[in-house]
Amino acid sequence: MASVRTVDDTQLLVVADDGDRLSSVAERECDAELLTASTADAALETLTERPVDCILTPHRLPDASGLEFLERVREREPDCPVVFAPSDGDETLASAAITAGVTEYVPEGRRATDLAAAIRRALETGRAKRKQRAQSRQFSALFDDPKTYSWVLTPDGDVRRANEVALEAIDTTETAVRGQSFADLPWWRCAEAGQTVLEAALERAAAGEIVHREVTQAQVADEAGDAADPRTLEVTIRPVYDDSETVVSLLARATDVTERVRLEQELRESEELHRVTLNNMTDTVLITNDAGEFTYVCPNVHFIFGYTDDEIHEMGTIDELLGPDLFDRAALEADGVLTNIECTATDRAGRERTLLVNVREVSIQDGTLLYSCRDVTTRKHREEALTALHRTTRKLLYAETDREIADIIVEDAPEILDLEASGAYLFDTDDNVLRPAAVSSGLTRLHGPLSQRRATTDSIAGGVFVEGQSRFFADIHDAETLSDPTTDLRSGGFVPLGDHGVFVVGSPVVDAFDDVARELTDLVATTAAAALDRVERERTLRERDRELKQRNRELTRLNRVNEIIRELDAALVRAETRAEIEAAVCERLTSADRFSFAWIGSSDVTDERLAVNAHGGTGRGQDYLDSVSLSLAEGCEPAVLTATTRDVTVVSNVVDQLHDEPWRSEALAREYQSITSVPLAYDQFSYGVLTVYADQPDAFDEVTRTVLAELGETIAAAIAAAERKQALLTDSRTRLEFDVFDDGFVFSRLAQATDCVLSFDGGVRLHEDGAAVFATVTNASPDVVADAADELVAVERAQVISGTEPSTENGTVLLELSAPFLALQLADHGVVLHSVEATPEQTRIVVDVPQTVDANASIDVVSHAFSDVELHAKRSVDRTAASDRRAELLERLTDRQLEVVQLAYYGGYFESPRDRSGAEIADTLGISPAAFYRHIRTVQRTLFTILFEEIGLPANTTSRVE
Repeated sequence: MASVRTVDDTQLLVVADDGDRLSSVAERECDAELLTASTADAALETLTERPVDCILTPHRLPDASGLEFLERVREREPDCPVVFAPSDGDETLASAAITAGVTEYVPEGRRATDLAAAIRRALETGRAKRKQRAQSRQFSALFDDPKTYSWVLTPDGDVRRANEVALEAIDTTETAVRGQSFADLPWWRCAEAGQTVLEAALERAAAGEIVHREVTQAQVADEAGDAADPRTLEVTIRPVYDDSETVVSLLARATDVTERVRLEQELRESEELHRVTLNNMTDTVLITNDAGEFTYVCPNVHFIFGYTDDEIHEMGTIDELLGPDLFDRAALEADGVLTNIECTATDRAGRERTLLVNVREVSIQDGTLLYSCRDVTTRKHREEALTALHRTTRKLLYAETDREIADIIVEDAPEILDLEASGAYLFDTDDNVLRPAAVSSGLTRLHGPLSQRRATTDSIAGGVFVEGQSRFFADIHDAETLSDPTTDLRSGGFVPLGDHGVFVVGSPVVDAFDDVARELTDLVATTAAAALDRVERERTLRERDRELKQRNRELTRLNRVNEIIRELDAALVRAETRAEIEAAVCERLTSADRFSFAWIGSSDVTDERLAVNAHGGTGRGQDYLDSVSLSLAEGCEPAVLTATTRDVTVVSNVVDQLHDEPWRSEALAREYQSITSVPLAYDQFSYGVLTVYADQPDAFDEVTRTVLAELGETIAAAIAAAERKQALLTDSRTRLEFDVFDDGFVFSRLAQATDCVLSFDGGVRLHEDGAAVFATVTNASPDVVADAADELVAVERAQVISGTEPSTENGTVLLELSAPFLALQLADHGVVLHSVEATPEQTRIVVDVPQTVDANASIDVVSHAFSDVELHAKRSVDRTAASDRRAELLERLTDRQLEVVQLAYYGGYFESPRDRSGAEIADTLGISPAAFYRHIRTVQRTLFTILFEEIGLPANTTSRVE
């Protein structure tokens, strides 16, 4: 049958057929939803599927008895009310039914009203039990909440019950804590003042008050020793009443509110931060209504406008502060927000401020428009200054001098820095001073002209330059090194321009330099220093470029000179005579358009004029030599000057003093514009002059002049070598005899010191460091002479070769003489030292001068070698064939072979009987006897070859040599 659902949703299960009277009574008398089942099994299935508040059942059922059904019901629902209404029964059945747990027993004989009343009572009991069960479930759900600690306490505060979460928190059991005072439980031992707080809360709860307390547990280290974060618990204690409104128990619950407390703390801190931020931030927030009236003014409004928030409110509307028509209201309604509206406002001090304003639609209390104002006055000023600085930088890019850069920064400083006084010092490296390079009219008016300053710390500008650090003064009169106390400048800034100088700015106002002004001043100085660095680099590059070009020109000239030198060296090596040397030099100097004309001249036999030995170049050169005076007495031509002074003569420009010297016009007529003349001299021996002419002014630079001067020595040396060679091939020569009265001459000193006659016949063995001679000693012991020679600096070593016997007053001494020695000087010019004989009174020297060598120059060499010398005799002699063979023999012998045979000869080895043996001579020479005999045999074989094979002496076979 259909069931009717009641308001309170009470459900009655009737176990009977559709036409059973029980169903009729229940449907008629009870206000409940009827559920019917025809069998016990069906009723039990319904009981399983749906909650039932009461069961009405007869005793007889198709599949079980009423008692059996009741027993099965109690197994499933022990508390469900059951009304047992048997159709027939007795006291035994009633007793059994009551024992089985029926709620109401109504036999059939009783009136229907009794059955209805019983059903109603049972339903009421079911509803009460259902409510009790629901409350029990709710309490259990509340009590066993896994996120909440729960306790049931006695009114005195002792624990009756605790949920699992609370027990697990302290790792205990309900039995262990039952009966303990709640305030003494381990939960609260680590809480600050936890016991005192909870005891007071328990007393108030026992008196009927719901108490809330927050308890913070201190940090407790875990097993690993790490400290846990403190926890905050919210403890609530509620009184529980009975039906008589008596407190019978207390329900205590604790919830972990650590996160909530943290969030509340953060919220409080955030509110405080917000308050502090609003009070201190530079942006100002204003809120108005639609009429523009202020509804909120940020406390920091004074930062921008200088007014207090009350003064802003008194203005009335936003238009009074920011001006009318700040924005388009239609655009705001369309976009909801307008940003970066630039406007100008006047602050309380009357200064204009540039603002960026953002306007937004809001709904805050009575406000509808929010204005966010940002002061960009400083930024605007910086942007304008940077724009001006950019223009200045572009100017500096094209500046070419330091002073031009100084003028630019001083001229543009007022626009960039908004300061009327500026100036610039530039450092003078030569004098080590800072010199004023540019001064603005404002600085001149306030301070007067700038004075130069030493680059020392005695002045502000000097100290800034030396230390390289900027200095700004709020009041320059406070500076210790102020040079002018009367200046009208008050604020001052001194910034170094790198290593180039100092930039100066100033104002008649005290403390005119804020952070922006200092920053911009440094930027101007830095930009100027970069420009000065650029100019210096470019100047250095230009100088280097000029130096490089100059060096390239010099290298070109040097290469040309080197080429000339190489060609001349090759020509000098090939030339065999003086004429060939002089012709080769003139030809090489004028070939390939090197020089226009070159010639070599020497004094003629009369020493009255220069004779032209050789020339090269254009045909006009010979015409020039024919047209000028070459007289040594009167001429002033460069070649004549060099011949008379023996110094290099240089004429950089022939045009200079053109009409004072006749030769200049002759040279210019032939396009000779510069001239250099160098002497040809070697070891005080003059071989003439070399003169070179060029077709342009200043053609002979320092390098070329030096090379030509050295070339003069080289040519002279080549001529000397050629004459030496020619001297060996010339039969006729001039013999000069000199009387020397010079105690410095080594032979003179030895003769005077030992009172002997010391001589040698010209057998000089020359070597790199000096010469060795075999000197014959007469009237004195050779040992005495050798000892005296060892005391002289000019003698490297003295060795007695023969005459070693004590009674002997004649002998030979080998003298190793150090340079310079007369024989070496003469040999360099082809002159041969023939003999020397020194006595205690005087010394006679004999030299042979070949025909190819200037005899007068040879006399000069000897005259310069001694302090007092006289020419005794001069005569011509011819070389004999024997002399030629002697020279040929000397050429075939090595120096060592000649040394050995000379020592053997002068040592008496060839005497009969021998004065000294070969072994003794070898020991003197420091060689083995075998080497000595080998050298002797070689010399003898060479001598006999020349004597018998080349000279062809006839052999005398009839005579015998004893």
